[in-house]
Amino acid sequence: MAEITIAEVRLFLSRIQGKEVSLDKLRSEFRLNPEGKSWESIRKMMERLTKEKLVRSFGRRDGNYKVITQVRPVEVFGKQRERRPIFRLMFPKSYETGMEMDFAEHVVIREHDLVTIGGQSNWGKTTIALNLCGENIDYNPVLMGNEYTIKSSNEDKEENEDKEEYEPSPRFFDRLSNMDWIKWIDDEGKDRFTLLPVMDDYAEHIVRDKINIIDWVNLSADRLYDVSKVMEDIKAELGRGIGIVVLQKGEGDMARGGQFTKDFTDCELLIDKFTDNESLLTVGKVKEHTGPIIGKTYAFGISKGIKIMNFREVKKCKACYGRGYTKSGECTLCMGMKYIDA
Repeated sequence: MAEITIAEVRLFLSRIQGKEVSLDKLRSEFRLNPEGKSWESIRKMMERLTKEKLVRSFGRRDGNYKVITQVRPVEVFGKQRERRPIFRLMFPKSYETGMEMDFAEHVVIREHDLVTIGGQSNWGKTTIALNLCGENIDYNPVLMGNEYTIKSSNEDKEENEDKEEYEPSPRFFDRLSNMDWIKWIDDEGKDRFTLLPVMDDYAEHIVRDKINIIDWVNLSADRLYDVSKVMEDIKAELGRGIGIVVLQKGEGDMARGGQFTKDFTDCELLIDKFTDNESLLTVGKVKEHTGPIIGKTYAFGISKGIKIMNFREVKKCKACYGRGYTKSGECTLCMGMKYIDA
């Protein structure tokens, strides 16, 4: 092609919105003759398209562009729209009483919301996630977990070529079996939930308009800041569904990834060790609520890896101000535990 027009460039760029392009790539794409007029005129075309906000220049090197994704205004009141109701997400229940966690009545969950569970290892984050799955089984939730599935053995696959490549892990299967108050299967014996063997690229596997539970997002130590982008991508795919994302947590007030974990979170639950036999749940960020619940703390035990026992509110000890000790030594009111039953 000897010469090109700006209309041809526009058409080409419309097909690669959101991607990067350079003058060299454009010249190669259109097979421009270095001695032709279009070789240099294409630079002026891109300068014009930059002013029109179809592309933007970036980087230190001259001639590199990002093709801007074109969007149209969203009409809010010009069209008849339905006011969507609050999403009735059921929170876990205490096994002995059958009562839902008492802060739940004040948490407002809406379609497209993201719930995060930041938990110290082995202190109940998976327990909370699977209880959320069980209590919301009527929504036919989707489960993705690093430790929920294992690859089927080669022997099994040789006996039956149609057998799935993955199967439930023994611990996952035992935990669900121990939740004997949940009806996991329908009248035909089929699962009322979907288990996907997904361990990364979670957003690509989100089932739109469903409750999607991801246990847990695994990022290397030098990429923890990426958790914000991971959660943004997950949220973008939810549609009218709900995302429940489990994150690892060390000691401190936030899950791994720090403040980045809060960027797209609508409801945050943090789980720590309380005693040798109990966990501590703290209500973190809650975007919409009907009562003073942010910062409230609750203690609970776990039976058979899944049953939430003796769930109750605890408060920081007033005698030692939550330090666990006084000038005289260990606090005699809370016995060094920093919290007392409310």
